[in-house]
Amino acid sequence: MKIFHIVNKDEWHQAKQKGSYHPPTLDHEGFIHCSKADQLLGVANSFFKGQDHLVILRIDQALVGPEVKIEPPLEAPMSNILFPHIYGELNLDCVEAEIDFKCQPDGSFKLPENLLD
Repeated sequence: MKIFHIVNKDEWHQAKQKGSYHPPTLDHEGFIHCSKADQLLGVANSFFKGQDHLVILRIDQALVGPEVKIEPPLEAPMSNILFPHIYGELNLDCVEAEIDFKCQPDGSFKLPENLLD
């Protein structure tokens, strides 16, 4: 399965130089937030609206080293919506693609055509 993570280009560049990706949520919440393809647009427009200089990481879940759990968000534990969460630093070899993700003039997002290529 392909899962996706939105990250600032500078943070991703630093991760590539370091050899692994360790975002702040890993320290604060214990995992890296990810989305399925059909969840990505909602996440982007809810949490990244108006932000530029972003990339979407397309991740091959089968190649992720740490445990991946499909579970409800912390904010809505009774939700029927399940998100992929990575419980550890992301190994870079599981990232299939880095896709530029620019917001529209109104600050909203639309999914890139090459998301699943």
